[in-house]
Amino acid sequence: MEILRTPDDRFENLPDFPYAPHYLEVDAGDGTPLRIACVDEGPRDAEPILLMHGNPTWAYLYRHMIPGLLATGRRVIAVDLVGCGRSDKPAAKSDYTLARHYDWMSQWLTGMDLRNVTLFCQDWGGTIGLYLVSQYPERFARVVASNTGLPLGEGESEFMKMWVGMMRGATDFPWQMLDGGMVRELTDAERAAYRAPFPDSRYEAGIIQFPLLIAVQSDNPGAPLNRAAWPKLGAFAKPFLTLWGALDPVAKGSDVRLQGHVAGAKGQPHHTFEKASHFIQEDVPEGLVEHMTAFLKAGS
Repeated sequence: MEILRTPDDRFENLPDFPYAPHYLEVDAGDGTPLRIACVDEGPRDAEPILLMHGNPTWAYLYRHMIPGLLATGRRVIAVDLVGCGRSDKPAAKSDYTLARHYDWMSQWLTGMDLRNVTLFCQDWGGTIGLYLVSQYPERFARVVASNTGLPLGEGESEFMKMWVGMMRGATDFPWQMLDGGMVRELTDAERAAYRAPFPDSRYEAGIIQFPLLIAVQSDNPGAPLNRAAWPKLGAFAKPFLTLWGALDPVAKGSDVRLQGHVAGAKGQPHHTFEKASHFIQEDVPEGLVEHMTAFLKAGS
């Protein structure tokens, strides 16, 4: 497997992001070493908060949440999915499958030996993160899901038909979709920071392929994996909270479905932010930290 690695100088002097990378190698699946990056701040012996991003973002998405979460006294880890951020990027779109994403991040989670984890997950970080919860429930103390879900091959929304259709033959990523997924307007420097991991379209194979891996079609290769994980996720009885953006077109209604399915979601103070869209971390970071802090205190 050919691996691309974004030059380090692409990540210098990014606005509001002074965090050094930490790395762990996993097996790409054919013996090729694959380096996964994360921000890792706070006391190493404290219970970790794990932040998982979606497409086409990376740990930079959490820059306005990390300080407030560190103030809770916990260790805060924001991981870059494979193909994103400072993590390695397999060069071919065919290198990326749902099964491989699940395997890569399973290796990373167990390799980091994270336990008593509070997971905050959004978009693809949620699909992968919720799968991890289903497979390693003993490692998670609580979960916060936001604008995400575990698709079961039950059909496409109009938005998803458009998105998958647009990306099926794409050779570069349509970056206007990033701006369209939030209410606030990014500065030019912030927009450049999101694009920093991708010097040119050769580095974009992973983020181009992600939409085709969303297991909404009944014949999608990832659907059986998600259907097998769904009852295991439903059995997760530890605290499970949904924090949703009312303006999100991607995961509309998935909050209600998770609330009705996951055992630990019963009786939790679920919340919808009326002025937040898909990239909720950009629109209401302070609100997310406030609700997460209360959620942590309730379970301490």
